[in-house]
Amino acid sequence: MSQTNILLEAGTNELEIVEFHLEESATDPATPNYRGYYGVNVAKVLEIIRMPKVTGLPEVQHPSVLGAFNLRSHIIPLVDLSQWLGKQRAESEPPKVIVTEFNNVTTAFMVSGVNRIHRISWEEVEPPNKYVAALSNNSITGVVKLEGRIIFILDLEKIVADLNPQLGLRLDEAVDWSANTRYRALIADDSGLIREMLKDLMQKANFEVEAVNNGREAWERLVEIKRKAEQDARPVTDYVQVLVSDIEMPSMDGHNLCKQVKEDPALKKLPVVLFSSLITDKLRHKGESVGADDQISKPEVTALAKRCLALIEAAS
Repeated sequence: MSQTNILLEAGTNELEIVEFHLEESATDPATPNYRGYYGVNVAKVLEIIRMPKVTGLPEVQHPSVLGAFNLRSHIIPLVDLSQWLGKQRAESEPPKVIVTEFNNVTTAFMVSGVNRIHRISWEEVEPPNKYVAALSNNSITGVVKLEGRIIFILDLEKIVADLNPQLGLRLDEAVDWSANTRYRALIADDSGLIREMLKDLMQKANFEVEAVNNGREAWERLVEIKRKAEQDARPVTDYVQVLVSDIEMPSMDGHNLCKQVKEDPALKKLPVVLFSSLITDKLRHKGESVGADDQISKPEVTALAKRCLALIEAAS
């Protein structure tokens, strides 16, 4: 399943999503069930399987965790996505299970059914408004309209991190982050929770941080900085020393952002670090192809901060 994504050229601002649905039981028996449509990046999907035999787990913290199953000698936890989203799943068809891998963690999600794969542009993906985000427990990062349907792009990283806080962002407090110089970092991430946590942690690592919601906002901010630098006849790196970007973002993704930066004569020397759950051995070549100076897998903020400092010092 995930192999199809490798055919996408990096930097084109495209992605492929697996569309699936959740069938919700109607409160009134006389009315039909409601079908909600959702999507997840193909790059995170290992495979889609029938419902396996599940074994209960001891001391499960959330009722949506149904247990675990064995898939080719790997024990994988299974999450009922309907229950996580606070919905009553209707048993109108045998459920399907989407096995995912991101942040170097394998997790499976039970859904009502899987529809098809769509290739779309990130420009078609809109950020959710506050009302939609609140209704989904802040688990939706994007909304896209396809073939007359509204498809919600789910923030699976947030779900997994909420279920297992050990997988959240963290900074090694044992490291001495004090230094004579504080550097300026521009951070782009579409998750409000990740953005605020990353901003706080990078500030503790001796960075002054400006955070924006997506690649489009980051590019517009860099254009402003470039204009200011030209007016003052100074290099761009006098105003910002490193760009840290997620990959999956509405409007403009991190690969396209990185490509634009590296193709701009005034910006190309700015170090760009991709910080994403999609940094894997299979997909690392995509960041390399657009000129990323480094790629760090979430949630390793300590490694991110150290690499940012090293790249800034090497460029100075």
